[in-house]
Amino acid sequence: MATVAVFGAGTIGCYVGGRLATGGVEVVFVGREHMAATLSRQGLTLSDLFGWKTKLTPSMLDFTSDPAAVAGADLVLVTVKSGDTASAADAMASHLRPSTPLLTFQNGLHNAEVLSDRLPGHPVLSGSIPFNVAQVAPGHFHQGSEGTPQVQRSPLLDPVREAFERGGLRLVEHQDFPAVQWAKLLFNLNNAVNALSGLPLRDELMQRPYRQVLAAAQREGLALLSEKHQHLARLTPLPAQWIPMLLETPDAVFRLAAKRMLDLDPLARSSMQDDLAAGRKTEIDFLQGEILDLAQRLNRQAPVNARLLQLVHTAEEGGRRNWSGDALLAQVRG
Repeated sequence: MATVAVFGAGTIGCYVGGRLATGGVEVVFVGREHMAATLSRQGLTLSDLFGWKTKLTPSMLDFTSDPAAVAGADLVLVTVKSGDTASAADAMASHLRPSTPLLTFQNGLHNAEVLSDRLPGHPVLSGSIPFNVAQVAPGHFHQGSEGTPQVQRSPLLDPVREAFERGGLRLVEHQDFPAVQWAKLLFNLNNAVNALSGLPLRDELMQRPYRQVLAAAQREGLALLSEKHQHLARLTPLPAQWIPMLLETPDAVFRLAAKRMLDLDPLARSSMQDDLAAGRKTEIDFLQGEILDLAQRLNRQAPVNARLLQLVHTAEEGGRRNWSGDALLAQVRG
């Protein structure tokens, strides 16, 4: 049985690593000391929107803040924030066994490239977690929406494929992973809208003005990606190009037409909202920032995404983060 190390065991890392542990995998969690202290007292509780719930007691967990713990891993899952990817690679560099593969479950587009540059000789695979996870209580991580992990197709995953499935995380593999990353990024443009609303995801999406903001941000991205001739993977029943039109429909129509999109746990919220609430730096530069970088390369503008990025940075510095839908829409239209 392969040993898996989770480097950056925060919300996503604890949930994915915990699911693997419930499937019988030997998991080593590497994370911050405050998380180690919490789990040593509380254990690790996992739950989802379908009613599944389990708990791993402290004695069942191998959690440390020492990067040297990756030395015995057959696979390393990298789940740090995108801004910490380079420092995570440097911390692991002297401890990894030769040729140990890494699988990144992070937001953004370029984390695998950063890891490959910093860790030559180690194969790096890209992955994506499409569902929402929130820490609803100390040591309790809750999956609040549907989805299954998306990964880059590789025989390096053969030793762990069944282990993921036993843990309830069947891997969906793709040959063209940039198409998955760009499609996921378009959905993640809602992280900023949700963070600025201060509302649970479902409550935010039930209000048309917030959806109109998201639709405008997605349309900017779609136009740029079309000019770039970037293929987009189909991650939802509707193609990505049709979603802005759905988002802009009146509330009553949207509730009927988008039942699956609204199939969210009432507790679900974006990680960006959690970051703002905790006073942490967000990943806005790796989401809206990627749209702005693409616009610059194409000599185009993306004013809606630029304004959302500015508002989130202002919120990081203590500014407003409880915008009404109408006020936020006025901001991006202005």
